[in-house]
Amino acid sequence: MQVPLWFALLVVGYLGVKLIRPPAWLVAVLLLGGFLLADSVLAPAINTFVK
Repeated sequence: MQVPLWFALLVVGYLGVKLIRPPAWLVAVLLLGGFLLADSVLAPAINTFVK
C-alpha cells in the first residue's frame, strides 16, 4: 500500500497534536520556521545534517 507523503504527515501531525497537546504557538512556530528554512540559503547545510 502506498500512502502519499502529505497524507502521512497530516495523520502524524494530527495524532501528535491530539496526544501530546503542544501549545498552538509552538506548532505555528515550528511550521512557519520549517517552511522558511526550507527555502533559505541554509537549506543545503541543513540537508547535509539530515542525511
